[in-house]
Order: sequence, then C-alpha cells, then structure tokens
Amino acid sequence: MQGRRNVGIFAHVDAGKTTTTEQMLYLSGRIRSLGSVDKGTARTDFMDVERERGISVRAAATTYSWEGVAVNLVDTPGHIDFVSEVERVLRVMDGAVLIVSAVEGVQSQTEVIWQALRKLGIPTIIYVNKMDRVGASAGQVLLDIHKHLSVQAVPVQLPLGEGEEFAGPASIWHHAGKQQAAAAGQAEAYQAARTAMIEAAAESDERLLDRYMEEGIPEAEGPLSWWQSEAAALARSGSLFPVLYGASGKGLGVRELMEAVNGCLPAPAGDNQDQVSGIVFKIERDKTMGRMAYVRLYGGCVRNRDTVYNATQNIEEKVTQIRKVDGNRTEDAGELAAGDIAAVCGMQHVRIGDIIGSPEAVPDEARLAVPLLTVQVHWGSEADYPRVVAALQELADEDPLLDLQWLQEERELHLKVMGPIQLEVLARVLDSRYGLTVTFGQPSVIYKETLKGSGEGFVAYTMPKPCWAILRFRMEPLPRGSGLQYEANVRAEDLLPQYQNEVARRVPEALQQGLKGWEVVDVKVTLTEGEHHVWHTHPLDFVVATPMGIMDGLNRIGTKLLEPMLRFRVTVPEEFGGKVMNDLVQMRGTFDTPSLHGDRLTIEGRLPAATSLEYPVKLGSMTKGRGTIVTFYDGYEEAPDEVAAERPRRGVNPLDTSKYILWVRNAL
Repeated sequence: MQGRRNVGIFAHVDAGKTTTTEQMLYLSGRIRSLGSVDKGTARTDFMDVERERGISVRAAATTYSWEGVAVNLVDTPGHIDFVSEVERVLRVMDGAVLIVSAVEGVQSQTEVIWQALRKLGIPTIIYVNKMDRVGASAGQVLLDIHKHLSVQAVPVQLPLGEGEEFAGPASIWHHAGKQQAAAAGQAEAYQAARTAMIEAAAESDERLLDRYMEEGIPEAEGPLSWWQSEAAALARSGSLFPVLYGASGKGLGVRELMEAVNGCLPAPAGDNQDQVSGIVFKIERDKTMGRMAYVRLYGGCVRNRDTVYNATQNIEEKVTQIRKVDGNRTEDAGELAAGDIAAVCGMQHVRIGDIIGSPEAVPDEARLAVPLLTVQVHWGSEADYPRVVAALQELADEDPLLDLQWLQEERELHLKVMGPIQLEVLARVLDSRYGLTVTFGQPSVIYKETLKGSGEGFVAYTMPKPCWAILRFRMEPLPRGSGLQYEANVRAEDLLPQYQNEVARRVPEALQQGLKGWEVVDVKVTLTEGEHHVWHTHPLDFVVATPMGIMDGLNRIGTKLLEPMLRFRVTVPEEFGGKVMNDLVQMRGTFDTPSLHGDRLTIEGRLPAATSLEYPVKLGSMTKGRGTIVTFYDGYEEAPDEVAAERPRRGVNPLDTSKYILWVRNAL
C-alpha cells in the first residue's frame, strides 16, 4: 500500500486545478503533450460542455506513477454549482491538494472545501498557484491562508521572485534550495521560513517541542534531515499543512508538488485479506460498457465475474468487468484491490452512496451541497416528453441531488439545483448527449417547515370497508439541522412488525409536504399507538393511513417557515461602503463591523438566499466591476412573519380525508 496514493485536487473556480493536473500527467510521462483548458484539450475535461466553457463540471479520475508511487488523481469542479461532485470525491480520498490563486487568495469555495477536509481529517497540501501573474504575493496569500484556513499551514518552499519575475520555488529542506535562495538575495527569508517550519512542527507534537527547547534550530541540514522527516510525518497525519508555490501554466513548482504528494500525503490503509468493504461515489454510462460504478475499496478484493453484496440495498449483483479509468479512457484491470479506485461494470441497480460489502471501514461523509433552488423543466413538443423524463432520470442517477420530481398526473418535471451555471450545463448536456432541447422556469428558493411545538397526530382508517389501520404519533421539534428521527413504541401483538415497517417507510414520504407545501424537517416522530384487525387489515391500509395521521399532527401543532441563509463576504472600494451596507439591511442581512484594508472595505455577515439572488449582478454594475461578493450556504433559520412562501400541493391533501382515500385508491 505504501506505493499508492488516492489524492483529490480541489480549489475555487479558475485557480488552476485542471492545468496542474495536466502538468502532473505530462511530467510523469502519462501523456506525451500538454493539453490546454482554454483550447479544450485537457485530459480530464472530456465532456463537450467542459471543453466549450473551459470549466470542469464533473469529477474526473486519472492515474500516474511518480518515483515508484502509483497515484489515483481526481480533478474536481471548482464552481459552487457543482459542489455535489466535490462532496462525493472528498469521502473517498486519503489526501488532498488544495490550490489557492496567488492573486485572488483564499476564496469562498476554498473555505468551504477546507472545512470539509478538516471535518473528515484528510491530510492536505496547500499549493499556491499563478505565482507568475501580476499582483501575485506569496506573503499576502500566506497571511490569507493563516487567517481563513489554518496557522498550521507552513511553507516548505521559498518563492523566488513574484509576479512576472517568478522563477520557481526553492525548497527550504535542501542545500540546493539554500544556494538558490542565497543567489537570489533571499538568504534571510530562507532561514526564517525554515525556522517557521521547524517551530510549527514543534508546536504540533510535545516530543518535538521538547527537542526544540533543548536544541533550538539545528545548523546542519540536508535532503533527509531529521526535522524534514518529522514534519512530513505530521503532514501525513493531518497535523501540519505544507504550503508549496508554483506557476502551473509554465510548469514551475509542479515537480516539487508531485514529490510532496509522495512524501507528505498518506498511503491508503486496508488489506486484501479483509472482508470486502467499499463505497460507490460516482456513476457514469459508457457507450460500450453501460453503467459504470466508481468504487473506492477499503478492504478485500473484487475481481471480474465476482458476485458482490450491496449492503445499502440488501441485494447481490454480478460484476462483469473492472476497469481503470484515465480521463475518458478505460482499460480492463481484472481486479480491484483494497486501497484502490476503479470503475465496476455490471451492477445494474447500484446507486451513488451505496456501500459494497461491510460498512465498517467506510468513512463518514461531509455535506457541502445543499440545493437552494427548484426549477420546472419545459420541453418543445409532446413527442419529447417521455425522452426528457428518461434523460433526466438518468442524469439524476448520476447526480442524486437533482432530486427529480416527476408529477405524472400534472405532466410536470421539477429539479433541485445549486445555481444558474448548473442550469446552463444541464441544458447543454441534454442537447449534446440526448438531442433534446429544454428550457427551465424561473428558479425559486427552497423553503422548509418545522413544528411550532409538540403534539400528537391520530388516524382511525376504518371506513369504507374492508380496511382497518389505527395510528397515533407523538411529534416533537428538534434542534436546527437534526433532520428526521423516527421510532416505534408499540407492541407487536397490537401492530404486526410488517405493518410497523410499512409505517416507518411512509413517514418520511408524508413529511415531504407540510401545511405550506414544503418539506418538514428537524422533527422527531414516535409511533405510540397502533392497531390492526385480523380480518379487515391489508398492508396497503398503512400506506393510506400514515400520511393522514402525520398531516393531522401537523394541522394540530402548526408549522413555521424556515428559509435558507448564506454567509457572505463583500469587498468594495471604500466610497461604496455606505451604499452596500444599506443594501444589506434592505435584504434583511446582518453583518459585523466592516474592516478597512487600504482603500477597500470588507463586510462579512449573513443574509437570506431569497433576497440576494440578483445582488452579485447589481453589485458589479454599481461598482463597475470593482466590488466582489462571495457566499456559501449557512443553514436554515426561522423566517420572519412577513415572509409568506407557500408551494402548491402535489396530489390531494390528506386532511381532506374522503377525497384523499378515493385518490389513493385510484377511485377518484
């Protein structure tokens, strides 16, 4: 396993992830010529829409070998609209390279990814790219990194020159780096950086601190110095974060980055002799192989023609072939071993997030992607309707967060999305892959509901015969972000286990539409009473009764509206500060005391998503492009009384019991 790394490359959009990936593949000999993002020839941007727009919209896996180490490298999208791809990749990586632009510094998406990396404890290298650009400042970016990411981020290189004079980095670990720094007149900076690295290592470990207190900064140094190996070990454990510098567009600093991937990121754990344990993190369709499930295996070994157990769905499926993926190319690998990643073909029912084999070795996930907008899909002709349904079902299979809602009676299709760029890409994919032309309605914000208090819901579904289902639910609000908790507290003789299981399946469905039409969240539902009849009860009776009991409880208790909130950072020239703060107040935003840096004002705070959808455009126009706003999701909170947002109900309301029963029985 020491000869393998599983590494994800993450960054804010336009920081240079794909260009860096391309250079790594080129230097390793994996590709013979460099591709270009601008020209649409990059190896990991193989979708038509990626080549046209010059951005990554899907995570792309590739591999290379460097100094005896095989690296599975996954290039992820940088735009916030495609953060669901990032979320799924994060879960299966052992190490990460987080790229920061030397000009723009730490941006909103950078912070979101950093928080997720720290939550999952993934060792991370920070790579400061675009050091050759005008305005690049290694010192300013490091201050930015320490302020917004971590003070344990420590340079292990000294940038030689900045902006257009950038000539590459010098390692503070090697004699050659010292000589290079001395020649550039940066000997003092070299020694200061080396001291900072040793002090940061000492602060991360008591054993190292003791040695530092006794010996201080050692005078001797070499390619394999004691402090270098200790700092690298701390990096592999996620206690220290090496900072490297480069200009990937010119190939400067990439070789050193590849060496750091080998030395400062950990090898995967796991053993081929363990029981099979893995997770599906991506699904694609290949013209030849059909449905391909990307699996990260943590234990055991899977080979061609094996039968594997899907623990999530409790089914077994046959593997037809295991293929290693390199951009848009694949080749038969024959087997998938513990610690490795490959595309598994043949599993027709598998879904993203499914656990293969035992769940014990599979890590937790960090939720980043929360779609805040919903849109209706429109198509050109009636003849396209079934094809649009099939295409969107396939795309929702590849990205479950689209959460396709197919209202068959109304002949409507609704999607959940992150933003307008995602809608543009979806329209382009439907055109290029399926030959379908679609448009989308005006996006609307997704609200939610929660209980006003505690109470009960009751239903006695005993007419018209034959039927018999009696249920009583205790319903209580939970802290924000808790989701749904359900438990049953009834005797099996009163309500048979198979009927209890049916109720458990139907409660989440019943809470999809509350009194105002939105999903009801942060609620605990306890089944406290249940009764079936020996002769009259049919299992489908509980399909009918459960929504009626739940809606009865919601109606008795009442619900309140929750709205999505965004955390923001606005940076504008000082003269626009007053106007911006007034705008923020008008949008119901709250913010801290503004800070002044030179002639630019920075304002940070929170505001509702619903009031700020169009503000980035307004801010750009008002400041003639000199103002910026970065936002990221910051949870749901109770909306003020004056905010009234109701959603049309799909189907018949269970409170209208007579009509609802006929509707469910298809007798309406």
